[in-house]
Amino acid sequence: MGVKNLWDILESCKKTLPLHHLQNKRVCIDLSCWMVQLHSVNKSHCSLKDKLYLKGLFHRLRALIALNCSLIFVTDGSIPAIKLSTYRRRLKTGTEATQDERDSHKVSSLRRNMGSEFSRIVKEAKLLGAALGIPCLNGVEEAEAQCAVLNSESLCDGCFSSDSDIFLFGARTVFRDICLGEGGYVVCYEMADIERKLGFGRNSLITLAILLGSDYSSGVRGFGPESACRIVKSVGDSTVLQQIALEGLSFAKNIKGSRKQGHIIRCSYKDNGSDREMNINGTEHDLHGEEQFLQVIDAYLKPKCHSADSEAVHRVLALHPFQRNKLQQICAQFFEWPPEKTDEYILPKIAERDLRRFANLLSTSSELGVHLPLDQMPVKCPVSGIIKQRKVHGQEYFEVYWEEVHGLNSSVVPADLIKSACPEKILEFEERRGHGKKPNHRKPRLKKSENRAIDLKLQNLLLDIELQSSTSQKASLSMEATLMNINGVTQIDRMNQNLLPSAEPVGNIEKNPTSDCYTINPSVAAMEVIDLLSPSPPARSRMVSKCQQANVECIEMIELSESETEASPEHTRKVECIEMSELRESETEASPEHTRKARELRSFLASIREDLSK
Repeated sequence: MGVKNLWDILESCKKTLPLHHLQNKRVCIDLSCWMVQLHSVNKSHCSLKDKLYLKGLFHRLRALIALNCSLIFVTDGSIPAIKLSTYRRRLKTGTEATQDERDSHKVSSLRRNMGSEFSRIVKEAKLLGAALGIPCLNGVEEAEAQCAVLNSESLCDGCFSSDSDIFLFGARTVFRDICLGEGGYVVCYEMADIERKLGFGRNSLITLAILLGSDYSSGVRGFGPESACRIVKSVGDSTVLQQIALEGLSFAKNIKGSRKQGHIIRCSYKDNGSDREMNINGTEHDLHGEEQFLQVIDAYLKPKCHSADSEAVHRVLALHPFQRNKLQQICAQFFEWPPEKTDEYILPKIAERDLRRFANLLSTSSELGVHLPLDQMPVKCPVSGIIKQRKVHGQEYFEVYWEEVHGLNSSVVPADLIKSACPEKILEFEERRGHGKKPNHRKPRLKKSENRAIDLKLQNLLLDIELQSSTSQKASLSMEATLMNINGVTQIDRMNQNLLPSAEPVGNIEKNPTSDCYTINPSVAAMEVIDLLSPSPPARSRMVSKCQQANVECIEMIELSESETEASPEHTRKVECIEMSELRESETEASPEHTRKARELRSFLASIREDLSK
């Protein structure tokens, strides 16, 4: 919980920073706060057997590990004596605090129940962290107090906690929440911003805890966030605690204003099961009220924690190894994951962390004026080579080979990390790609100007061939016309017999072996007159003409006489049969120039088809 309404008071100082802000930082984690968050989110969706809270913790840790964020778990120790009444109220035991428990100096802290369900959850989280190389510092009493001591002593860069009273213990940088995924971020509060924007230092925040209520007191009735902040600002951070120690809450008399001198402000100790009254002048109806304020001040200023130079602190500040086999066993036990799935999740993050450590070492040596080639560094670069460039969520990445990173062969890492850690590898990759690139057998696409030139050349060749063909056709046609004009033989197309009014044959039809056409003897044939002005009936059969297959142009006039018994001597009819066809190349002899251009055209078309097929 922390201090009542304190997060609302500090809202103007909240900052949302990208997750990358935690790169290469050491951070303490109030493990109880994290597990409460993860457990409360998942308990409404599934049972504890699914252990989604532990999976959520695993994914948080692997994201921070990839950023080379050194993590330290901090857990709660014994319950402070001053917090016993609050602790019982949260457990809803209904047991009222005794008079001895109200006097915290007469009561020692209470050992926590390590057999509870929540204690079991915290124990599982500690096992998971140990396998990932994350040490755990068991606090003497409050975990947030221990985190604050480490942060105030500059042994860590920040603390993860949702308890707002961590500022009262001396923390300077607090991360209240974390969000993973693309665009991940952390919610950060800096004590420097609180002092600059609100004018509240550590002493002022402790005074707000006394007035508004916290884990150690229930506050003073009649004071809300606005009035409490106004009183604290008017007194000042440097003297406010001294005034409380000397005068109690009588310093609030002039600021409260509307109340008369001697007016009683009720100080409610609901956690102790009774209400007590204290005069605003400092005259006491119950001396225990003022003593309670002093105990609250002392609990925040002098928390029971491991000192910065203690052995326990030195142990957690040391580097702890990643235990791959142990992690596989834990994931198999809790998540039922095979070893391959566990490796797939964590090994790329471990490799990225090692590369960031190498980049950090390179940067530190450069700042000290030491510039060593990559092969002369005291620590071997974990990247053996770059495979190819990749894009992940629109960001530039490199797929790389790794050097002995727990059996990991390759994975993708951000391009900027490769540039800072081993720029020589990028140069090697670019040179290898330039010299060892596979040749591109596919010819480049032609430009529009080149396409126009090819089209023009093709058209010229076709025109030349057509001119040669037309010249040959004319010579052949004159010769064929002389040969075919023999004995009045007339070529006609065979027409459907259904067009004739009579079913009798028209005449003697014979095949001409010379022209491969059917001819009719006009002296024998006789046919009825057909009215050419009337519409012709639809043809029921296909017209057959062998002359079309011979590709000969015939133009002849056919004069048909009617039957001697039915037609008059003057009645005659002229029928014109015109049939056009192309002369086949096989029947004409092409000139050498024609043959050369045709061969050139075929070769050119074959090359185009070959290019298009590739």
